[in-house]
Amino acid sequence: MQIIGLEDHEVEAGLRRAGLGLSVPEARSIAEALGRDPTVPELFNYDTMWSEHCSYKSSRATLNEFLHTEGPNVVQGPEEDAGIVAIDDEWCVVIAHESHNHPSQILPNEGAATGIGGIVRDVNCMGAKVVATADPLRFGDPYGEDKNHVRWVAEGVVDGIWQYGNALGVPIIAGDVVFDDSFDSNCLVNVVAVGVVKRGEIIKSRAPAGAGEKGYDVIVVGKPTDSSGFGGVTFASEELREEDEEANRGAIQIPDPFLKNVLFKANEALFQLTREEGIVIGFKDLGGGGFTCASSEMGASAGYGMDLDLDLLHKASEDLPPEVVACAETQERFMLVCPPELTPRALKIYNEDWDLPNVYEGARASVVGKVTTDGRYITRYRGIVTCDISIEHLTRGIRYEREESPRVIDLKEPDIAAPEDLTEVLLKVLASPNVSSREHIYRYYDTEVQGNAVIRPGEADAGLIAPVRGEKFGIALSVDANPFYGRISPYWAGATAVAEAMRNVAAVGAYPATLTDCLNFGNPEKPEAFWEFRECVRGLADAAKALWLKGYDDTPVPIVSGNVSFYNESPDGSVDPSPIIACVGLIDDVRDAVTMELKNAGDSVYLIGPRFDELGGSEYYRTVHGVTGKNVPIVRFELERSMIYAVIDSIAEKLVVAAHDISNGGLGATAAEMTLAGRADLGLELDLDASGPDLSADRLIFSESSGFLLECRKGAEEELEELLKGYGLDIMKIGKVVSSPELVMTYRGRTVLSTDLTTAKKAWTAGLSEAMR
Repeated sequence: MQIIGLEDHEVEAGLRRAGLGLSVPEARSIAEALGRDPTVPELFNYDTMWSEHCSYKSSRATLNEFLHTEGPNVVQGPEEDAGIVAIDDEWCVVIAHESHNHPSQILPNEGAATGIGGIVRDVNCMGAKVVATADPLRFGDPYGEDKNHVRWVAEGVVDGIWQYGNALGVPIIAGDVVFDDSFDSNCLVNVVAVGVVKRGEIIKSRAPAGAGEKGYDVIVVGKPTDSSGFGGVTFASEELREEDEEANRGAIQIPDPFLKNVLFKANEALFQLTREEGIVIGFKDLGGGGFTCASSEMGASAGYGMDLDLDLLHKASEDLPPEVVACAETQERFMLVCPPELTPRALKIYNEDWDLPNVYEGARASVVGKVTTDGRYITRYRGIVTCDISIEHLTRGIRYEREESPRVIDLKEPDIAAPEDLTEVLLKVLASPNVSSREHIYRYYDTEVQGNAVIRPGEADAGLIAPVRGEKFGIALSVDANPFYGRISPYWAGATAVAEAMRNVAAVGAYPATLTDCLNFGNPEKPEAFWEFRECVRGLADAAKALWLKGYDDTPVPIVSGNVSFYNESPDGSVDPSPIIACVGLIDDVRDAVTMELKNAGDSVYLIGPRFDELGGSEYYRTVHGVTGKNVPIVRFELERSMIYAVIDSIAEKLVVAAHDISNGGLGATAAEMTLAGRADLGLELDLDASGPDLSADRLIFSESSGFLLECRKGAEEELEELLKGYGLDIMKIGKVVSSPELVMTYRGRTVLSTDLTTAKKAWTAGLSEAMR
């Protein structure tokens, strides 16, 4: 394609006619590096690898500047398809975190399903057994002008997740959902997958040492390559425009969980063979960017080149042009790099033992090329060299230093009078689709598959599994973020997301072992949007550093996996800054874990964490008064750290039998959820006079300052109080569990809130189902 000698407007026109997203300066820099005009397939390879999704060209410098990715428990950081941290001397937990936002807005079912499909491949290709997933979701206003489309997207996404996850046989144990009009045109579908692997059985997603010198084979396994998903990473790196919707549908992949199931079993047979014979292989998911991304990254990350013949790649049609063969994102595929002596046995495993050609038409394992030592990325098609470029330039040749400009935030606290009776206020908050029971979503999920569930969705702040038979340890998983805080302060949105995700796993008795982040923002070419991104990253990094890894003072909780998703905006505007955090927690014995459900009448209830006048972005402000506010909850790092580790220790010492963190909906929602999470036959009587600063009753009950409510085992009050004092925490014994099904709160000598649990449960269980109906 001609670039050299043309005017900018001519280059621009040529790029757009070809369907390329490269900018004119990018195209010119490619021609300059090559010393010639690039071929069309070469431009598509660059378009793929230089997309924001693959290259992180706008975000890499910021991530490197702020994030802490190493630690005493880190086995593998974010340089591979998934991060790995140690559980003990033998076992490790593998975690990956991605987004599938744009595809899910256009085709919700297929977009969300392929998001799950991609993330489980990322974990599996590290040699791990995938044991759990999570799904943090953000949808538009279900009662706004575009409510019908919003509800169609929401229901389609949930359908795609459960249909794929259930068919695949992986339990969905955690997630959250938020509705707001900033997501009307850009839903966010983030996906998290967790696996387990023995330390000595980890597989790398790059060519092994010596692969180039010994001419290792490159093998593609799975579905035949078709045109589905062609341009997917470019599409994910642009703003959504209604006029492009039909064209964008072709950039969305088609999932097949049943084929994936067979592939996972065949993969395990391959992994077992390599372990028994001590053969080191490279294994990688073919996800975003397809064949080009997987092959170039596997070579470049090991310092090698690739010589590949696209004619050898199994295809759904022989009429596909070379750029489609190279860059399409056909689902259910992997890439294997192995020594030639393993190749015949690897092909036999897939093509004969697991009979891929008869499982799915055209599926198989095919040798497509060799690893080389010359640093070139070469592809051939129909006997012609279609690409011959530097593999280093292709994979690492672009970085931007974006401009940032602080967003002007003109918000104020509302002047409102506290209602005399807060009962109706609580019922409105409980009925909000952002607070109400999530059962309408998780009832579709098969949490019992694999038989490892200990704590299921709805039972606690985090899901908990016992993933290895015969072992007592458990893995807790939570996801969290509040976009309404991001609207007020991107920094505190990032810090709060980390703190709450850590509180969630602490509330079941697990200690936070690692974090992942999925950073969802608007157009990074806009200085204010890039400032929001940097502020959020700075906030989450500060929190991870200040809250510490348990047992290692001044050591950050490591962030070992993540994703940056830019361009989440349309002509209507950008999404609220949304740094979504996942936290993996570990517990030595799953039998020591607790849920949020109240256990025994007569038990004392303690509040951990004083209340502050921090209702900015709260459900109370937005649901009851229709305002955002200004005073966003902040993370008081030393206090937060003390609260988290005091709760973990109090559960480990069996002093606490139920725990629930305070977040959306404040103390009021937290208390109500503890009464409603189980049989709803036990209630709470709470006296709030000992709950912190002098606040009006509404601010006291609905402030979203961080904290916990704990149910103390009868007779353990003195021990618990001593433990809390040891962490420098205020002792706030504010009530007791009662045998009557009611929630009563008194303050300054009068009852300010009183509801029977039947009424509360009706409000709490109806909110989400009505919003998605």
